[in-house]
Amino acid sequence: MSGLPPLFKQGASARARVLFFAFISVVLLVVDSHVHTLDTVRKGVGTALYPLQMLALMPRDAALQLADYFTSLSTLEQENKALKLRQAQSAQMLQQERLLFAENSQLRNLLGMQQKLTVRSVVGEILYDARDPFTRKVVLNRGSQQDVALGQPVIDDLGIVGQITRVFPFTSEVTLLTDKDQAIPVQVLRNGLRSIAYGRGQSGVLDLRFMAANADIQSGDMLVTSGIDGVYPAGLAVASVTRVETKSSDAFAHIVCTPIAGVDRHKQLLILLVDSNLPPRPPPDAVPAKNDKNTKISQEVRERLVEKTPAAAAATAASTAPAAAAGTPAPALAPALAPAPASAPASKPAAPTPSTSTTPSQPPKAAR
Repeated sequence: MSGLPPLFKQGASARARVLFFAFISVVLLVVDSHVHTLDTVRKGVGTALYPLQMLALMPRDAALQLADYFTSLSTLEQENKALKLRQAQSAQMLQQERLLFAENSQLRNLLGMQQKLTVRSVVGEILYDARDPFTRKVVLNRGSQQDVALGQPVIDDLGIVGQITRVFPFTSEVTLLTDKDQAIPVQVLRNGLRSIAYGRGQSGVLDLRFMAANADIQSGDMLVTSGIDGVYPAGLAVASVTRVETKSSDAFAHIVCTPIAGVDRHKQLLILLVDSNLPPRPPPDAVPAKNDKNTKISQEVRERLVEKTPAAAAATAASTAPAAAAGTPAPALAPALAPAPASAPASKPAAPTPSTSTTPSQPPKAAR
């Protein structure tokens, strides 16, 4: 050091300076730990250096924010897709739960109705509508294997829906009330007035036809089954009257009704397994036999007069006149009692026919 020129002389040696500053640092640490006199200085220095620190950290913060932006964007897109998928699944489950809730409510209502009925019944589910678009028919998943037969009524928890019109082993066809070929005897609940409700072929509309213009029926009246047809049990709700129109020029009133039952809404229905034990109807031309003695006599006289001559027929008819006057029907004998003579000219009228209201032309002795 002594051999160096004065220009390169720098004071104390490096070792001495290290020891000096180390001593000062130890003294400051001891003083600061016991007296806490350097807190103010430290705060002032930190405040002065804070802008420089933020300026130095700006490139790092910008790089981190840019990386976070792209990372968060990708993460948000993935989360959005996952949430949309979950929402679609939840919406599907919610719709299914709503459908199951509605079906559960309908089945509970049908169960309550089934317990109230006095006849056997079976619950059926609608499979599909009929193929004919011009009819109002549905197909149920119950058939002859479940004792379903033709003509049995189909109801829901509110009222009549339709009637079984075709039966297969495992399915059956139901014609709804609104079908154009369907009719049901009804009765006004308020006053007992009977009528027949016809389907119009439109959804939710029924007609009461051939009702007199002065019939006691009002808008809002409840129509129930009358039970006189032997198919539908009496007292089941059918429809409610919605509109009554009467005109002075028409002999009948125009009455429109709305079905009470869910004809086009429910999927589960109740089939009433009723048995029709009504006797068969007699043929239209059949005449009931009478046990009246006078009636038998008049029939025998009619048969004999047909075979006799016109004169004898007239005499026999005169002998039966007192019996006819006593109450025996005689107008039907007129064609057989007075046949025109074969030798009579065409211009002359036929011989007068004896009747209960005219006096016979024979003498009283022959009459007696």
